[in-house]
Amino acid sequence: MEKSNINIVVFSSLFPSEVRPTAGIFIRERMFRVAAKMPLTVVSPVPWFPFQALVRRYRPHFRPMPSRHEIQDGIDVYYPRYFSIPGFVKFLDGFFMALGSFATLRKLRNEERCDLIDSHFAFPDGKAATLLGKWLQRPVTITLRGTEVSHSKERLKRLLLVEALGDATRIFSVSTSLKKLAEGLGIESGKIRVIGNGVDADKFQAIDRQAAREQLGLPVDSEVLLTIGALVERKGFHRVIELMPSLLSQGKVIHYLIVGGAGPEGDWTEHLKQMVSELGLTGHVHFLGTLPPTELYLPLSAADVFVLSTRNEGWANVLLEALACGVPVVASDVGGNSEVIASEDLGFIVPFGDRNALERSIVKALARNWDRERIVGYARENSWESRVVILVKEFTEIVGRGGQ
Repeated sequence: MEKSNINIVVFSSLFPSEVRPTAGIFIRERMFRVAAKMPLTVVSPVPWFPFQALVRRYRPHFRPMPSRHEIQDGIDVYYPRYFSIPGFVKFLDGFFMALGSFATLRKLRNEERCDLIDSHFAFPDGKAATLLGKWLQRPVTITLRGTEVSHSKERLKRLLLVEALGDATRIFSVSTSLKKLAEGLGIESGKIRVIGNGVDADKFQAIDRQAAREQLGLPVDSEVLLTIGALVERKGFHRVIELMPSLLSQGKVIHYLIVGGAGPEGDWTEHLKQMVSELGLTGHVHFLGTLPPTELYLPLSAADVFVLSTRNEGWANVLLEALACGVPVVASDVGGNSEVIASEDLGFIVPFGDRNALERSIVKALARNWDRERIVGYARENSWESRVVILVKEFTEIVGRGGQ
């Protein structure tokens, strides 16, 4: 396919950088594949306020600041600063984000490198993007990714979120559940298109389970649970840790692998480690730290069951990555999880907060003889390539009709 001459600007405050290499990796995975079909530049605004460096004297990891420009896989990524004080007037983040990014976007427009602004998350990013679209006379798309659930429950943010969605030319949603949320906020159904995330099935391929466990220092004949994600409350690592004493009391030899580190929502690492110590689980719960995507195949290959007891998700890409390695899933019934785990041939969906149901499903999943080839086949049907074709078509049509 010949490369398009339509220039896309990806606009997202959550995007990988040298100082936060795993932030928004799912956005890069999606949009860098689009870049193979049409020219693309990334603008990732970074929150800043005067003297914030002083905060790092007692909070060393507070708002790590990337350089203002990086080149990733040959693609320009800009990190303009915008004014934002933690905990103060957060409803103005969209305006300040737009203001701080204006010079960068104007430069790209003047260089004919901005035909469409593709924003991720409705607030504050989507709000900022629609303001920039008005100022620079460019069409704007917004992708709903899950934060809209909590923002819609806050009156002022809900108003700004709805305003942004109303001003967008097109809305993409990673799940049907988020589309329904937007419709419930009064957004016209025909304006929204569901385009889920995908998986790189070539990158996520399992190796021999015994070899994987030996590399990780795990007993070959044990049962292994795994969760991958930012170590924050929402992801629910603590809900799995709480079940470990009961699971072990049933005579099972179970090990729980935790992969991840601090995220934009905080860092529960020490809290989780304290839980493990207090429950006497030191020999059964293993913190592997943050791993690059190219190394996630190792814990996935070692696992019997992937568990995600999360409180909220848009479309959890890690579920498809687990499936691509043939690992069945137990996940809470929130966001798009039930859309990914669409049948019990792939895993089990449990009510969020139902501890007994979660434990029963884990035990059932460990005992079941899964058709892992079928699980892998399902993941391969959900490749990134199928999503990219739709996105390129949408972008082309929007710009072709003058942004209407």
